[in-house]
Amino acid sequence: MSPFTGGRILIEVCVDSVESAVAAVRGGADRLELCGNLGIGGGTTPSMGLLKMVQRAVPMTPIMVMIRPRTGDFLYSEDELDVIIQDVRVFKASGLVAGIVIGVLTSEGCVDIKKTKRIVEEASPLQVCFHRAFDMTRDGTEAFADLSSIDGLTRILTSGLGKSAPSTLPALENLLHLADKQRSKNQVVILPGSGINPGTIESILDSLLPLGLREIHLSGGSWMNGGMVFRRDGMGMGVDGNGEWGIWRTDQQTIRSLRTIVDQACGSP
Repeated sequence: MSPFTGGRILIEVCVDSVESAVAAVRGGADRLELCGNLGIGGGTTPSMGLLKMVQRAVPMTPIMVMIRPRTGDFLYSEDELDVIIQDVRVFKASGLVAGIVIGVLTSEGCVDIKKTKRIVEEASPLQVCFHRAFDMTRDGTEAFADLSSIDGLTRILTSGLGKSAPSTLPALENLLHLADKQRSKNQVVILPGSGINPGTIESILDSLLPLGLREIHLSGGSWMNGGMVFRRDGMGMGVDGNGEWGIWRTDQQTIRSLRTIVDQACGSP
């Protein structure tokens, strides 16, 4: 076992706008996951325009970019895989990203090893995070073993195969144990995410810091009221959240509060 021996826990914040990116970094985020449509089905591939403007706004912050051609499940056709590959090539060629975030499953609920390997090879030498498609697999230990066998796979974003990380701490503890056992091989970092906020982070730190927790993930966001004054009755754009007129935004103070709690727990300045 590799207990926490001091140092800074990395905070990754998932964002889908320049405004949220700036708020996250000002609040203390170390890395961003950039998506499109974060508040709708978990996010999709962002535009190149959004990436460029976020990078311009926070030029010193590493950016992981989501590669997901649609909302819904993670069973992709060959045509959809071709879209994924093309997006990987475009973002890689831009030179603006630290890595990509992907997730591909088989119809039986396993990691699609063949397709995942192809994507990872295209992305190399960028970092590759396998996102919460992991939490949709039939067996977390099996999925971890499959992903650990893929050279170039950097980390796994997971809630512990439950609705939120704070509610599935035993599963996350097991995953950190598994990650520790293969440290000398192709080490895959476990990145807990979902349901993490200033009110829940202490239980996560208590349970996972002794097991080698190194990174955490959150959006720190919520729906805010948009600026439209005229709103046609009975009309909207089919978006859940703050009525039909909401905008998803990361809250700087939420990130700052969590940063403070984490740093105090780790003894970081």
